[in-house]
Amino acid sequence: MKKLYHFSLSPFCRKIRLVLGEKRVEVELIEEKFWERRLQFLNINHAGAVPVLVENEIILSDSSAIFEFLEETHAEPSLLPNLPFKRAEARRLSNWFDDKFHKEVTQNLLYERVYKKITQSGYPNSEKIKLGIKNFRYHLDYMDWLLEKRKWLAGDEMTIADFSASAHLSSLDYMNDVNWAGFPCVKEWYSKIKSRPAFRPILSDLLTGFNPPDHYGDLDF
Repeated sequence: MKKLYHFSLSPFCRKIRLVLGEKRVEVELIEEKFWERRLQFLNINHAGAVPVLVENEIILSDSSAIFEFLEETHAEPSLLPNLPFKRAEARRLSNWFDDKFHKEVTQNLLYERVYKKITQSGYPNSEKIKLGIKNFRYHLDYMDWLLEKRKWLAGDEMTIADFSASAHLSSLDYMNDVNWAGFPCVKEWYSKIKSRPAFRPILSDLLTGFNPPDHYGDLDF
């Protein structure tokens, strides 16, 4: 059986867990406190980062690489469209969330409020949090604009773009950082995607010392 080294509140790990769940791939989940830099884990992935997928002699790190591997080895259901330009759009938006959104929002909110506490690496930086909140509104506005014209983020099909985006948003929603009321198209999209069976195990995860808001696990919030 495949093994996935992950951290429950990591958006990159959540993305891969969603992909595995959607494709109905059985996997053993191993919670990894990556900041402890365990020697056994470093021997698996010298970068010391999660997620890491292990299957027999195959060891894969980086969520984008893991996704591409799973997409090629478990074709159904596909999370990339058939047409080249549509696949490019799905990959563009997936990268948008894993790079731009991550740097401008996730790092400034989730990392400051949660990661610093659990890794005992300092106190939250209020200026970064303010910047993260400001940037978040910009990104949610962009998502709302896309979803006014599209059924899913990259078009008429659910793709890896939706899983990348929802992985980041669900991590932030755990901390009650998402203003759902101000972005109706995003709220409707998120309600639809978090109702999928692949999402349920993620919504049941709890992080010691942090409690999610009441609406977090509500599929019809």
